[in-house]
Amino acid sequence: MPTRPKRVWLIGGTQESATLARAIAHHRIPKTITVTTDSARSLYPSIDPQDVWVVVLTPKTLPAFLASQEIGVILDASHPFATGISEVAIATAIEYQLPYLRYERPTTPVPHNPPQVIKVDSLETLLNGQYLNHQRVLLTLGYRFLHRFKAWQENATLFARILPSMTALSAACEAGFTADRLIALRPPLSIPLETALYQHWHISTVVTKASGQAGGEDIKQRVAADLGLTLITIDRPAIDYPQQTSVMEEAIAFCQTHIAANALQPNEGLVR
Repeated sequence: MPTRPKRVWLIGGTQESATLARAIAHHRIPKTITVTTDSARSLYPSIDPQDVWVVVLTPKTLPAFLASQEIGVILDASHPFATGISEVAIATAIEYQLPYLRYERPTTPVPHNPPQVIKVDSLETLLNGQYLNHQRVLLTLGYRFLHRFKAWQENATLFARILPSMTALSAACEAGFTADRLIALRPPLSIPLETALYQHWHISTVVTKASGQAGGEDIKQRVAADLGLTLITIDRPAIDYPQQTSVMEEAIAFCQTHIAANALQPNEGLVR
């Protein structure tokens, strides 16, 4: 006798995960979405609040989560730089033999007439080099990385764009940023606003992550080129995903196929 369908675990917190969530809901696929902050919950206004969990899952807490939510599929749409949760999800998929798919925003190609673009393979490479020396630098990396730049406060004039939250503001202040060198705005910004910000602070170098169009990477490229600034882009961390796509329809088909398939299997549970 068929059991009720299991649920998709959608690892969220990004704009593309919000789009995926709406599409999954449209197809009436059971789902549980996880985010790590209350502010990220606001990405899913049309989703049943009971389906959105604000939680930091660990290898110790995952078994109870998987069992209580009857998870049968993992769809990972976390931020490209949130490697920790992706690694945990992949290990979980292997251990519990759950289908896993990574949905990742496409990278942003360098334009035909690029600005002065410097690509570095990691944050460590940037910090250990002389890229920032005596520059007026705008950091658009998120607040979690700002403490790594504390030692650079004496050798460069650093500014940062952060999310509008007390957590981000507190982290920036602890990293040595004063109020006149911070702006709290959620990306992406419009081209006029991005341009005005660079000009107001007389920025010479912009540091960003290879976070794709959803993170405003294309806008930073265009504005940097227009103003003749240096743009430093940190490459995405390399992770060996079991399956990966940037096509929305493929992600939805993946969920439909596996949820339909495991609905016909005996409900053996996930508690071990």
